[in-house]
Amino acid sequence: MQFLLDNVSTIASLVGTGIFAGLLAGMLGVGGGIVIVPVLFFLFQALGVSAESAMVIATATSLATIVPTSVSSIRAHHAKGNVDFTLLKAWAVFILAGVLLGSYAVTIVNPTYLTLLFGAIATLSALNMLIGRKEALFNGLPGKGGQSVMATCIGLFSSMVGIGGGTLTVPTLTFCNYPAHKAVGTAAAVGLIISLPAAVTLLTVGETPADAPFATYGYVNLLGFACIVPLTVLFAPVGANIANKLDAGLLKKIFAVVLIITGLRMLAQVML
Repeated sequence: MQFLLDNVSTIASLVGTGIFAGLLAGMLGVGGGIVIVPVLFFLFQALGVSAESAMVIATATSLATIVPTSVSSIRAHHAKGNVDFTLLKAWAVFILAGVLLGSYAVTIVNPTYLTLLFGAIATLSALNMLIGRKEALFNGLPGKGGQSVMATCIGLFSSMVGIGGGTLTVPTLTFCNYPAHKAVGTAAAVGLIISLPAAVTLLTVGETPADAPFATYGYVNLLGFACIVPLTVLFAPVGANIANKLDAGLLKKIFAVVLIITGLRMLAQVML
């Protein structure tokens, strides 16, 4: 009981993060990481954590939360036949190589660069969501060499900024004239390949910052993980029901605008 009283504001904030991420995931189909990372980044700073420590902890905690949610997402998409296991087998080793490289980079790179990278990815993802073209840029996926580069980059950049498979994998595949429903389902499986090894690496290899919030081990805040995961899973269906009653297209545009502002704010915090 005393623990709850001592940490009530932190727990309430993390609970709110889980609810918010779950609702948006259900309403808009966006990956949790693109929501969780910036929320935790600013939340931890409000709790007295430095911007540098807040970024690496937000990244690692986000990756940890993606592990269980991606498992449930894979099961749902697999039941509909929307997971391309042939593509996954071809990409898995390259994604994993990128993840291991990216996870190691998180432990040695100045966190300021991670903040810049996330801000750039968030802003570009939001612009694509807001004004992205509907037709494919290419007639199909490139050859094995091109796909290996694509898969490695997805694993590398996703693990460095704490996002799962959807943010980079879905647009990458759809730009190559890949069916949208299969892109989403396959991206869920990519999210597990990214998040599991990255989270384990950052939990075991990362050196806990001196100003880290309570219950942080390595770079992963276990209190955040415990608060966010069940609420994300619980509120995703609620978000889906809300989306059925509202204009999903308008909601997506509103979220894209908010995400652009968030991405630009993160860039400004570093550059100004």
